[in-house]
Amino acid sequence: MKLYPHIYLVIAVILLASCKPIQNSPKSQPVTSQATPSNKIVTLDSNFKIAMGQTIYVPVYSHIYHYNRQEIFNLAVTLSIRNTDLVNPIIISSVRYYDSAGKLIKQYLERPIQLDALASTDFFINTNDTSGGLGANFIVEWVSQTEITEPIVEAIMIGTDFQQGISFTSPGKVIKSQNNKRSLPKQGS
Repeated sequence: MKLYPHIYLVIAVILLASCKPIQNSPKSQPVTSQATPSNKIVTLDSNFKIAMGQTIYVPVYSHIYHYNRQEIFNLAVTLSIRNTDLVNPIIISSVRYYDSAGKLIKQYLERPIQLDALASTDFFINTNDTSGGLGANFIVEWVSQTEITEPIVEAIMIGTDFQQGISFTSPGKVIKSQNNKRSLPKQGS
């Protein structure tokens, strides 16, 4: 009598019994997040003297094509804004999200926020939110009362589906700079 088949059967049963069941996670809904709660909300008025500022264009991708453009691979997007100055804060005055046609999808900040020295903040677009399309973008505007090192503004895209995964970054490009000491016009309530 051969015991080998029975031993293999016992080992297989023990292994199967010791495995945890895989739980299906509920399908997440398209969600976008606001600025990190720890950011200080500020008011820009006529007394705020701008020493420098920028408008930055950041290309992002809600999805990419694969299999000869036959199928769409959805991506989650994280917009990251990092203050690289060692001492001074910056003010993020606007973060806007546009779709492939250039239509405004969402204005993320109701009021400007202060980003302290070496601090960062982020904004997230869920994998299921494909409203931006292949040519989506963010426009980020920031100002400072002193000369500072320029912040890093970039997007990180990531997607996983079946047994595939992809991730890449997209750096922001300055499309407008401001280097003067003029007052900012009054902000409406």
